[in-house]
Amino acid sequence: MTKVENVGAKYTRHTRDDVVDAALRILDQHGLPDLTMRRLGATLDVQPSALYWHFANKQTLLASIADRIVERARPVNPTDDDWKGAARAEAYALRDALLAFRDGAEVVSSTLALGLGAGLPLNLLSNSLERAGFDRKTSGIAAAALLHFILGHVSHEQQRLQADSLGVVAEAASVNSPDYHVTPQALEAFEFGITLLLAGLELQSHASTKPV
Repeated sequence: MTKVENVGAKYTRHTRDDVVDAALRILDQHGLPDLTMRRLGATLDVQPSALYWHFANKQTLLASIADRIVERARPVNPTDDDWKGAARAEAYALRDALLAFRDGAEVVSSTLALGLGAGLPLNLLSNSLERAGFDRKTSGIAAAALLHFILGHVSHEQQRLQADSLGVVAEAASVNSPDYHVTPQALEAFEFGITLLLAGLELQSHASTKPV
């Protein structure tokens, strides 16, 4: 009986937040491929099976990690009607949050693909677009397009930064390709893409309200 009680105590030793905190540390230090339940259990000094008291599977754990990452995005509280400025600010806040953790964009992107998370950035982007008077459906679709661009761009940035740190970037790529993968070129490319998407949305809006 004592043995069972000790095992139970070990299973309830850590909170859900403790598990997510440890997972974020592993992610930042070793990257997503090395974020395994076995490594996480070892970090917390519990059997991997103990983690399933808090998370049904690894996918739900990654969803909580993704939520924690995107929650770091700075809140944007515009005081005027500059909807493009508000949307741009939300995009940059999300970019900064994703870049704060190694493979942050890949974690959030995979969670979004499985329909397990990423609701917060979608809502923030959609709300900023609704300020322009777009209906909810249009704002939602446009927000999704913006989010996919942000995730794809930051994922590319993080992959290139990781490759650069390991010295595995092909020489031909370094010589012949435009070096927009690293700062400040990456930031310029990001700004260009966001500006292009918002300008296109504005033009489409004008076209849809133009008399036939």
